[in-house]
Amino acid sequence: MSSTEKDAAIPELSNPSVCMKDPQRVQEILQSMVKAGSNTVQVITDFDMTLTRFAYNGKRCPTSHNILENSNLITSDCKEKLTELLNIYYPIEIDTSRSAEEKLPLMVEWWTKAHELLVEQKIRKDLLATAVRESDAMLREGFKRFFDCLNQQNIPLLIFSAGIGDILEEVIRQAGIFHRNVKVISNYMDFDESGVLRAFKGELIHIYNKREGALLNTDHFQDLRTRPNVVLLGDSLGDLHMADGVQDLKNILKIGFLNDKVEDRKQAYLDSYDIVLAKDETLDVPNAILLYLTDNK
Repeated sequence: MSSTEKDAAIPELSNPSVCMKDPQRVQEILQSMVKAGSNTVQVITDFDMTLTRFAYNGKRCPTSHNILENSNLITSDCKEKLTELLNIYYPIEIDTSRSAEEKLPLMVEWWTKAHELLVEQKIRKDLLATAVRESDAMLREGFKRFFDCLNQQNIPLLIFSAGIGDILEEVIRQAGIFHRNVKVISNYMDFDESGVLRAFKGELIHIYNKREGALLNTDHFQDLRTRPNVVLLGDSLGDLHMADGVQDLKNILKIGFLNDKVEDRKQAYLDSYDIVLAKDETLDVPNAILLYLTDNK
């Protein structure tokens, strides 16, 4: 199929935000998925800065951690300490000159310190919904269409997040899109019998250990073994490992949101993701791809 035919099939792939190293390969993956049928497809996505906006009107939008950090559930002293951690570790997270192996212990350090600070705040479970409601959290434009299409087509959606699961779930619940086909793997809070945060549950999920997280959740992937075709959405190179638990993987289409430091990181993203969306705050391209996969007779 020529580039013109491809663009005619999915015109959104001609959007100015779209970059592809190998458009022909993208087309081959899509054709193979269409042939197999949408009942063989599953979607695996990151949450913060993938399903949610990176920025709005020039202002950064909050991640699930930020929603808590910006709320009145946290003291100003704790907020300062969390900001200090961000200023130390975020530049490391996005530094393309460092390997994932080099970053890994530092990301564990960051998440662990941040979670310890949050636990010290004795956060109450019954106040989380208000913190989300009062926050500036924003899902990307087209989110309702994205979630509703997957639900209507009975396509499983796995949200795999290094954020805070309780907050993430509240965001999608308040948006009216926490459908029955949605499963979340994330860091969940552990509350005591009076509803006060005392710890975080289980193994820590951070940006660079999603492979381990995927392999720990083998039951989920076992249940979906008849769906070997994966559409993956992420915004970091660590997100590329979210599908490592998929059994008998046949095709994977990797869509990467490149939100920040575009010129510095563009080549690394093009080398890793099939489709790179540079500074695109919408879900227009993923929605067009889902339409193509589900409406192709």
